[in-house]
Amino acid sequence: MRVRFFGGWNFEDAHIRRRDLAVIGYTKGVPMGADLPPGDGAPSFLVYALRDPMGANLDRVQIVKGWIDAKGNTRERIYDVAWSDGRVAGPDDKLPPVGNTVDLSIPSWANTIGASELGAVWADPDFDPAHSAFYYARVIEIPTPRWTAYDAVKFNLDLPPEVTLVGQERAYTSPIWYTPGRRRAR
Repeated sequence: MRVRFFGGWNFEDAHIRRRDLAVIGYTKGVPMGADLPPGDGAPSFLVYALRDPMGANLDRVQIVKGWIDAKGNTRERIYDVAWSDGRVAGPDDKLPPVGNTVDLSIPSWANTIGASELGAVWADPDFDPAHSAFYYARVIEIPTPRWTAYDAVKFNLDLPPEVTLVGQERAYTSPIWYTPGRRRAR
């Protein structure tokens, strides 16, 4: 998978549809691994993922936010920001599963679900400028057979039910950091 992830203060929805996404990301923000410069309002993030040409389609893109709350507790929240197949999040903001095309008898899968590319511009709806935070992107593929499924077929094994045969591969970006109290240069 190839993943691009930028943070800034002025990304717009139209940016995700542009093919010069990296130019926009570096011009209007910072790349993964960097510190967000001071800004106004909530930070926005530009994330784009492209499946591996020989790999599985993409299920969803998530942004994971971590922070220390006012009581000193470590917190984390996962936001689904782009997903395939026209699914709709439920009242609990959870997406239904993408589906499963895995055929364990071979084993193999079909790219008839998911998407070859996904992207989004997302702004943190719970941003608190008083709290340090970090953000990273996680991209999840559709289900594919695990190595255990291949071994079961190759060696004609009858595996116990607790052995996982199907998984969803993931890609993670480096985080983008936000630190409060930094003043904008004038």
